Amino acid sequence: MLEFPTWKKAWYWALTLFFAVCALPTLLSLTTVRWPESLPHPKINLGLDLAGGSRLLLEANRNQVVQQRLEGMEEDVRNKLRVADPQIAIGDVSTTGGRLSFTVRDPAQVDAAREALNSLTTGAGMSGKRDWDLSVLNGNQMVMTQTEEGIDNAINQAMETAVDVVRKRIDSLGTKEPDIRRLGATRIDVQVPGLQNPQALKELLGKTAKLEFKLVDDAASPEDIKQGIVPPGDELVPFENATEAAVYGTPALAVKRLGGIKGDQLTNAKQEFDSKTNAPAVAITFNQQGGEKFAQLTTANVNKRFAIILDGKVLSAPNISTPILGGSASITGSFTVQSATQLAIALRSGALPVDLTTIDQQTVGSDLGADSIQKGVIAMGVGTALLMLFIFITYGRFGIYANCALVVNLLMILGIMSLLGTTLTLPGIAGFVLTIGAAVDANVLINERIREERHRGRRVVQSVEVGYKEASRAIFDANITNVIAAVLMGYFGTGPVRGFAIVLLIGIATSVFTAVTMTRMWVAGWLRKARPAELNL
Repeated sequence: MLEFPTWKKAWYWALTLFFAVCALPTLLSLTTVRWPESLPHPKINLGLDLAGGSRLLLEANRNQVVQQRLEGMEEDVRNKLRVADPQIAIGDVSTTGGRLSFTVRDPAQVDAAREALNSLTTGAGMSGKRDWDLSVLNGNQMVMTQTEEGIDNAINQAMETAVDVVRKRIDSLGTKEPDIRRLGATRIDVQVPGLQNPQALKELLGKTAKLEFKLVDDAASPEDIKQGIVPPGDELVPFENATEAAVYGTPALAVKRLGGIKGDQLTNAKQEFDSKTNAPAVAITFNQQGGEKFAQLTTANVNKRFAIILDGKVLSAPNISTPILGGSASITGSFTVQSATQLAIALRSGALPVDLTTIDQQTVGSDLGADSIQKGVIAMGVGTALLMLFIFITYGRFGIYANCALVVNLLMILGIMSLLGTTLTLPGIAGFVLTIGAAVDANVLINERIREERHRGRRVVQSVEVGYKEASRAIFDANITNVIAAVLMGYFGTGPVRGFAIVLLIGIATSVFTAVTMTRMWVAGWLRKARPAELNL
């Protein structure tokens, strides 16, 4: 137990020094001394409660997901029955009451229609049920109804995609360690440390960035449009601003409801300036499949207009003078450089599958964060100093070893957290304090056990060896229970709770290493060198 070969000593010292050096950039950031930029500088990121920043609570519209599924299924049904062999003719499709209903013109084709439409329904997650119910009424009327399991599964998928899109948009701003997590079924909590402009974040995350290109129905009468009347198969889409509406002479455009191209096949979007007007614009590039669709749409509709629609508002409706080939296009409108840049970021990161509404907004000032850091450091410093003084008075030389292990433990925790790029919050500081107590507790167990063995009449070396051996069992058993609790908190917890669990896990590992292994190595070296006849414990 007390034999330490040279290679093992070198390995332990190299390990501790490595993590201690990794902690230096974080420690120096609290002073006026600057770490050289030419050297690697792993650093702990500060959470919202320490660095200040912005917090938004976003909520998705459940009814919108239901309506989107209804519209998507309508288009799928029409396409599926159109390409059937033989083609299956149907009457008008109704979406009233949140369900899809239509009649099959030839009752003899009802079974074929049922078989074709069954392929459009799938299992709703792990529920064991279908996402749509298909029934036949009056012999030839088919009704498709969304199941609750299908709706819940669709909302879950939409929210997972929304979280990913939100994270990409925030990363594009250059912020570090945002905390983005789901709350319940339809809410997302966003915390961005260091960002003091929540309005810009709100505008970026509130933009759905759902881009569509739809053909304009020029047969629709402007007078009817002003009264909200459109031909069958059309829908009214308002202009985004009054300037564009004045150019076309109507507050909205009648566009074909189905068909067109969606912007989910974009590969790039960037802010540029229009070559003719020098006004800010957004250049977009489609992938191969989207480029082919765009080319087909513009080739088949030369001298017709198509509307560029963003989040349900018409940006512009240019005339297709020539086919647009190559998979590239430019979006123009009443943009500023900032709004065009934000749109490009939103398009690059992908469209949100559902609108997100800000229901709560908070800003934590940097002064408040600095005050939290100062108070946390003072509390930890005072507590550590008093603890080290008590240990020294109680155990003498062995108390010095315990205090040295405590300092090394703190440096190792900071170094590991810096390497992992973890975020430190106020609960994380609480985790620091808890690991300090755990580290000291381990040394107390060891020293008290050595005292007991000495009182039983064992020799000095035997007392130290047995004390470390027997106390180590209790230390490992106690820390295993702490590890289990920390793992559960880290797995099921979110935000500050997870941050506390991470610091606790790191602290448990380093405290056991420093309190048991490092102090044992130091004590063994002292015993071999001094060969004391008595221990002052």
